[in-house]
Amino acid sequence: MTSTATDLRDIPFRTADGSTATLADYGDTVVLVVNVASRCGFTPQYEQLEQLQRDYGDRGFTVLGFPCNQFKGQEPGSIDEILEYCSTTWGVTFPIMDKVEVNGEGTVPLYEALKRTADDEAQSGDVGWNFEKFLVSPDGSVRRFRTPVRPDDPAIVEAIEASLPR
Repeated sequence: MTSTATDLRDIPFRTADGSTATLADYGDTVVLVVNVASRCGFTPQYEQLEQLQRDYGDRGFTVLGFPCNQFKGQEPGSIDEILEYCSTTWGVTFPIMDKVEVNGEGTVPLYEALKRTADDEAQSGDVGWNFEKFLVSPDGSVRRFRTPVRPDDPAIVEAIEASLPR
């Protein structure tokens, strides 16, 4: 079965407290889904993600961080340790979800659907590394940005601004 744009927003995932949520729970919010890790060379992207949250959060935008330990074990901590690290080290205020797998047999359904989206080089498939970003508009359309594209890159900022509720 293939997911439609509407289906994507209805796919359940687990929050840090163990409850279930969907992207639809965020209403007409533009959501930036990011697989995060605390011990990665790209971890400073937390600062830029938080800045996006601060800049656009009150305009119908949120970042959702999904901790993942699949890339060289760079997110080994418990969810409580991850939440503490994100809060104290980077001042993260955006929601951090439960740890997930983004590739392989254990891939969570949300990432199974997101990975069907091609990036700007027309490449879809597996997540390549930590801090890969998927911008999901309220209509369910998705834009994919690979790890090296910083959260404050003009392409991401323009895509956010173009997707915000009017």
